Amino acid sequence: MEAKHMIWSDIALNYEDWRGDLEAEYPDMSEDGRIALMHEINADYLDDERMNLNIQMPREIIIIGDLGLWNGRFSGYKMVDSGNIRDCLFSDCDYNEWYVDAKGDMRCTAIHHDGSNHYLYRAVRETATHDQLDRLKNLIYHGRATRWNIERATERLGDKIGDVYGWTFPKVQRETAYER
Repeated sequence: MEAKHMIWSDIALNYEDWRGDLEAEYPDMSEDGRIALMHEINADYLDDERMNLNIQMPREIIIIGDLGLWNGRFSGYKMVDSGNIRDCLFSDCDYNEWYVDAKGDMRCTAIHHDGSNHYLYRAVRETATHDQLDRLKNLIYHGRATRWNIERATERLGDKIGDVYGWTFPKVQRETAYER
């Protein structure tokens, strides 16, 4: 299994991990009440992570999605125009998990009533032209974007996130492509 550097998750919270602290702090509360409190406290931790990741990138961030919908899987994208990493930590799905993978890419698994979505977050390179970004968006929309297409116009966010949490990732080995 690929290494995950967890930013925040509410997928499969385990009450047993929280039980001792919650019982000590709230001995008169019912177990159902403590479980509800566990979810509330964990949700507050997401606000903390948003504060931790108040990192402004030079340009916007693109979210590349592999979407599990009721009628199949589709590719899509969304722009985070603010370019701030904290603004990536929002979702309308039921359960979410944000992390940085071993390659230094910020990702999310988002579970909803129809299935799950998988997101890749990348900062638009300062040197990327509007035409390059439009080509990438078109390739994503049609499900034909390759890793090379993505890396050409974007860069990973994990290095900036790693600076906050003390994580390091292997240096990127990019092939130099020359356009005529």
